[in-house]
Formats: sequence, structure tokens, C-alpha cells
Amino acid sequence: MASNNQSPDHEVTRSHDSRFPPLYELTTDALRYWELRRIFYNLLLAVIVIAHVAAAWPRSRQALTLDSALGLFILTVVANVAYSVVYAADIFIQFSGFRASRTAWRRVLMAGGFPFAGVLTHFVAANIVVAGG
Repeated sequence: MASNNQSPDHEVTRSHDSRFPPLYELTTDALRYWELRRIFYNLLLAVIVIAHVAAAWPRSRQALTLDSALGLFILTVVANVAYSVVYAADIFIQFSGFRASRTAWRRVLMAGGFPFAGVLTHFVAANIVVAGG
């Protein structure tokens, strides 16, 4: 039996277009960039909600119920699912001819996405506080 110096992990060679890194590299690159920023995204949205509650206090106190907390949890999950859409855009950019300028494109995505999410959060939080839950 012939000796094979390769480990089982290296037996399968991955073929891909040499112009593009493998998808797992593009995905890892996107994850490294966007997951740190998800923290700031969530903080931004939390500050907006807290500001609405504080600005309408003590009237907003009646909006603080178990149902509103559960609704807020659902909206938080929806906001984070919406945030995850950025991965599709990021990986698309990396597969395009704009890979070299992905840092600038990421800033564009963030400069558009964060304010958009903030405006949506503003209107939802204002309506919840005004409606009393």
C-alpha cells in the first residue's frame, strides 16, 4: 500500500474560479466585519426606543406591559433578521468587480442601513408609546 502524506482533510481539492476567493472566505470576511457592527446597530435601536419612553414619561409608563415587552422582543428579532440582509449585499459586492473597494461599499451599506433602521424604529416606538402599548 502506497503511503499518502496528505491528511484526510486535504484529499478533496476544492475547485473554484481563481478570480474569486472561495465562498467560505467571503462569508468569513463578511462575518468579521458585520457582526461587530451588529452590537452598535442594536444599541442605536435601543437608544431610540428608550428615548421615546423617557420623552413621554410618565404617560409612557402605561405602555410598559408584558405584552409590549413580548412585542419588543419580536421586533428586535425582526430587526436583526433585517440586519442580516446585509450579508447578501456584501457577498454580492465581493463577487463583483468591486471587491477591491468593498470597504467603501460597506460604509455605504452602513450609512444607508443604520439610518433606515433608526427611522423605522422611531416610528414604531412613537406609535407604541402614543398607543399605550
